[in-house]
Parts: sequence; C-alpha cells; structure tokens
Amino acid sequence: MRERAKEAKKITFIGFIVNFILSVAKLAGGIVGNSAAMVADAVHSISDFATDLVVLAFVNVSGKESDQNHRYGHGKFETFAALIISLVLIGVAAGIFINGLKNILYSIEGNTLKQPGMIAFWTAIISIVFKEVLFIYTNRVGEKIKSDAIIANAWHHRTDALSSIGTALGIAGAIFLGENWRILDPIAGVIVSLFIFKVGISIILPSVKELLESSLSQNIVEEIEDVLTNHSDIQNYHHLRTRKIGSVYAIDVHIELNRNITFVRSHDIATEIEIELRERYGKNTQINIHTEPL
Repeated sequence: MRERAKEAKKITFIGFIVNFILSVAKLAGGIVGNSAAMVADAVHSISDFATDLVVLAFVNVSGKESDQNHRYGHGKFETFAALIISLVLIGVAAGIFINGLKNILYSIEGNTLKQPGMIAFWTAIISIVFKEVLFIYTNRVGEKIKSDAIIANAWHHRTDALSSIGTALGIAGAIFLGENWRILDPIAGVIVSLFIFKVGISIILPSVKELLESSLSQNIVEEIEDVLTNHSDIQNYHHLRTRKIGSVYAIDVHIELNRNITFVRSHDIATEIEIELRERYGKNTQINIHTEPL
C-alpha cells in the first residue's frame, strides 16, 4: 500500500508541475494573443492544477492502513477524490460553454471579434504535446496501481489535450481564414466544453456508485461464483455481497458445508477460498466467509 501511494504521489506531483507551467503559459498566451478559446483553455489547465492538489491530498490519506475508525481502510477517500475531479470537470465545461456561447452571439449580432495572435496558436500546440504525454504516463501508472483517482486525473490531462486541439483549430481558422471566420475561436471553445462534460460524467457515475455501495460488476460477481461452485466441498452458498473500497474489493458470503466435517476442515475450506480470491483480486481484498452446516 505504501509503494502504491508513493507511485500515485510521484506521478501526480509531476502533473502538478506541468499543469502549473502550462496554466501560466496559456493564460499569458491567451491574453497577449487575444484568444477567448486560449483563455478558456487556460482555465481548464488551472482546474487540472487544482485537481492535482486534491489527488495529492486524498491519495496520501487513502494509502494509510486500517485504524480504529476505519476498519476497512481509507480507500473511499480516493473515490471521493475522483468524485471531486469529475465535478470540477463538469464545472469547467459549463464555464467554457457559457463564455464561448456569449462570444458566438456577440459575433452573430454583427460585432467583430478580435483576431487571435500566433502566440496563442503555438501555445496550444505545445500544450497538446505535453498533455498527451502526461496522459499516457499517468494513465499507465493509474492502471498499474489500480487507482480510480489517478486514472480520473489522467483523463483530465487527456481532456486538456483535446481542449488544446480544438483551441488550436479554432485559433488557426480565425487567423488564416479572415475576419469573417474569427467566430471559429469561440466555437472551438464550445465544442471542447462538450467533450470535457462527457468525460466528467463518465468519471462521476462509477464514483457515485461506489460511494453508494453498489455491487461489483456482473463479470466479477460471476468469477466469484465460479470459485465457490468449483470447490468440491462447498455444497451451496448464499448472501454473496460485494463492493469496492477505493481500489480494494470487499466480498462477503455464506457457504454451506457437509455437517459431518470437522471444525478444522471447515476453517481450511474458508481459507482456501480466501487464498484463491486474493490471488485473483489482490492481497488486500477484504473477504468475510461465514460457514454453515447444510
């Protein structure tokens, strides 16, 4: 658990530094280059910077062992972090959408939008490269340590890269296609905001399910049932309950055994099931098996 938390903090800190530098660069590029899309993109990067702080704080807590007040560990703190990140994403998407829509309406009314400068365009290109590399690296670490919060943060990096792609296209159109096409700059911001909103929703749903103690996926439940039914000494089972605590699975089940077997054998059967399940889902899997005579 300590090694897992160490890796999570390391990759998040790297993202923290990169996001800080990009946030400053984008904001400066957007203001100097007169690009509403780039300013909106800068706000998105600032949200990345803020969520890195959230992840650093919560991952540190989630890596702690169980204590008197948290018998199942602190994994839910990580889920809560993913929830916060998703809410920030949705909020940022709404802000970018509203700002872009205002500029679109301003242009439709016959007003002339300012032409973006090349500095805004090149800032967007640089951002795309850095954020895509950061996404690949962060997502790889998140999948390795099975951290929803780190994977959620990786997708936050990816949405920032997508945001910069849309921004670059909008700025390029506004610069190279003439005055009548400057509306492409805010249009790009609106389109990107919809992508960001979609990612935010895709992250928030599993986080809410986990916090509401939803069962594990049907595939996982079926795998657990296979382990139980394939054991020669288990004659029946019931009250199978599953849930997720951060990156850890929790499994509770009642198994029915031949009433004539010894107490020691009953204990050994439960231990065999625990060993097999932990081999599948990790050594920290929380397992509670209640044995009953058939």
